[in-house]
Amino acid sequence: MPSKTGSPKMLTLSEVCEELEVSRSTFYDWRQKGRAPRCIKLPNGDLRVRRSVLDNWLDDHEDAA
Repeated sequence: MPSKTGSPKMLTLSEVCEELEVSRSTFYDWRQKGRAPRCIKLPNGDLRVRRSVLDNWLDDHEDAA
């Protein structure tokens, strides 16, 4: 469901990996190590990431160069 800004409120794992330019295996590795953005696990086992959570996670990992 798109938000008022036109971007979806929740992203699929494929969308997150594409945006971060990482493979699924890298994302799962980060998740196992507690380094990935917080995910929502749906009853069917699929993962979703809230757009706001991903944006905040990216801000937190921004290099202050």
